Amino acid sequence: MTTKYYREIYMEKPGLRIGIGYDSHPLVPGIKLILGGISIPHDKGLSGWSDADVLTHAIIDALCGAADLGDKGTLFPPGEPEFKDISSLILLDKTRVLLKEKGFQIINIDTTIIAQKPRLLPFIPEMRKLVSKTLNIDNTQITIKASTSNGLGFTGRKEGIAAQAITLIQGNHSL
Repeated sequence: MTTKYYREIYMEKPGLRIGIGYDSHPLVPGIKLILGGISIPHDKGLSGWSDADVLTHAIIDALCGAADLGDKGTLFPPGEPEFKDISSLILLDKTRVLLKEKGFQIINIDTTIIAQKPRLLPFIPEMRKLVSKTLNIDNTQITIKASTSNGLGFTGRKEGIAAQAITLIQGNHSL
């Protein structure tokens, strides 16, 4: 790596930090399926203490990791009455506030939802809109993709849904 390249990447953009997030929940009958803050028509929903929105949970964990805030379970512990059935978008907004208080801004977020069913492509534009609005970022700063696991594992057997997220944030902190 040349000195000039190093200086351009690391010295002129102080405080670049990366975070990775993952979440999964089981699918059960009788519950709404919420992903990215929207209700998706399906015969099952995700079971959890909050609304079990795996996409939003993975984003929260990625942001928390990048900003050294711990993890979602530390900030919003399951079992706490105030978080029972809460919209994960509210938790995402609380995470946004914590990032701002620490002097961080979001550069981008890349996510993947892993689900055999239902087909999610038609819902992705609305998910991007809600998540970017909640984080007060442009929707071009977030990508949401959907993939199957080709019939493998708990997602392939339609027993649950998982999501992964990676984020890049920037602050006034030295590396």
